[in-house]
Amino acid sequence: MCVALSACATSPSQDTVATSETAPAGASAGPQRDLTPPEKKAIVDAVSPSLRDPASAKYRWAKFPVVVTEDSVNYCGVVDAKSPYPAYNGKQAYIVEAHVSGGHVSSAVMGLIAGGKDAAIVAKMCAKYGLDPNNAS
Repeated sequence: MCVALSACATSPSQDTVATSETAPAGASAGPQRDLTPPEKKAIVDAVSPSLRDPASAKYRWAKFPVVVTEDSVNYCGVVDAKSPYPAYNGKQAYIVEAHVSGGHVSSAVMGLIAGGKDAAIVAKMCAKYGLDPNNAS
């Protein structure tokens, strides 16, 4: 099941504005919070196998909704890292399916990661769910 959260974007992008009327089921238009260290680790564990040197990766984290009504949500962000594909080195956008238990991310599964000119493919996929990986900080 693919359900999205609208809280990934810290501010609306010019292309996509997720509101309570347009946000997908399970999304929270309410308050947002920072991810906890264990939640970040769950996402890193999903993303790192796609990187050439995961230890040197620098993540930019998007906010997460305080209230999540589904067992899994899509989460988009950006990582600055080396890719197995040299053209993708540097800033890479990603989308993961984050599994939620007790309102917190317990694990995640990689959906898509791409850098270079193909980062736009990930951004477009994220936009379908009202998310913007470029608004991570």
